[in-house]
Amino acid sequence: MAFDDLKEFDGKVYSGMPVGGEHRWEYPGGIWQEQKVAPDRWIFTFSSLKRRAREAPEGSGVPVGTGYHWFILAHQKVRKLDKDTYETSMEGVKYKVAHRRPHWRGWSTEYPDHEPEREVLIRILEEYLAELKSGTDRVGKPV
Repeated sequence: MAFDDLKEFDGKVYSGMPVGGEHRWEYPGGIWQEQKVAPDRWIFTFSSLKRRAREAPEGSGVPVGTGYHWFILAHQKVRKLDKDTYETSMEGVKYKVAHRRPHWRGWSTEYPDHEPEREVLIRILEEYLAELKSGTDRVGKPV
């Protein structure tokens, strides 16, 4: 099935990678910057090039110049190894908020026939909160 072919999952029509598909990425030289803003709250930025661990199959994926806006909810676990080094791992969920095709002037959430960014984020958080309260995600896995 091609990337842009329409697919269906849980009653929702979508395009892109099929549900169940996997990628492995490398983030060489990533920069994580954070600032403590409350006793138990930090704000952060992370920037890096993102490279496939294996070369993409010929003809797969989106056109060069395509953009994505993701919203990530994750657990970051760290362990101090020495005075300057921490071992870090993250595990979480990543939601697509919007996309931008190379020839578009704005993000999909900026067009009148699409759900606005704020509404997408509210829906994501409400759905995730319901999953946490129920103890399972929408495909039945424990949360």
